[in-house]
Amino acid sequence: MGKNKLKKFAEMETLPCVYQYPFAHLKETGGCPLRGRWGGEVFHNNAPLTLELGCGKGEYAVGMGRTYPDRNFIGIDIKGARMWTGAKQVCEAGMDNVAFLRTSIHLLPEFFAPGEVSEIWITFPDPQMKKVNKRLTGTHFMEIYRKVLSADGTIRLKTDSPFLYAYTLEMIRHNNLPLLAATDDLYHSPLAAEVPPITTFYESQWLSRGIPSKYIAWQLPQDAVLTEPEVEIEPDTYRSFGRGSL
Repeated sequence: MGKNKLKKFAEMETLPCVYQYPFAHLKETGGCPLRGRWGGEVFHNNAPLTLELGCGKGEYAVGMGRTYPDRNFIGIDIKGARMWTGAKQVCEAGMDNVAFLRTSIHLLPEFFAPGEVSEIWITFPDPQMKKVNKRLTGTHFMEIYRKVLSADGTIRLKTDSPFLYAYTLEMIRHNNLPLLAATDDLYHSPLAAEVPPITTFYESQWLSRGIPSKYIAWQLPQDAVLTEPEVEIEPDTYRSFGRGSL
């Protein structure tokens, strides 16, 4: 591991907006002490809580925190070296409505109580075209999300992937979930006015290559019986270039 990454890991331990609870610690202590108490203990208010899953460098979480100072945001990722960038920005700017949690998305119910989360953002995830159980908009993860999402909570996806866009729409329709919004070209749609004016580094790279951003918003009723849609979706051929070529 490089010295720069080691330095970031060490500094992450000192940043007050970063929360890290190793799985072994959770098992020993019976769970995260902040579960059900993020509003009161971390943000010191009862404002709605939004999670950004797979937040990377935290560009979206930080941007939403600046755009909506009356809401609370937590960026979640398993890779701490990436998260360091956003965490540093939050601490240096003195933002009190943005935090970062280093953990696996599978462990969300260990950190958040039922109904504690008002909104989930999934921004430009790997579409996982060959592994449906790793797909962040698949029913496997829907079952996890609804353990923490409020009854009227919303899930929002922003993606460059035609495959993930088509799959997610099929998943929503197949399970009769309430579809709130959908467009395959966000910035040429009236829906652009409803989305935070935030463009991440990777999104700008896709846009520069002529690949439009897609957007879907939907709800997840607690009593919905979820099953995977049996549908063949054309894969994304452009992704063979990989992010490294951007």
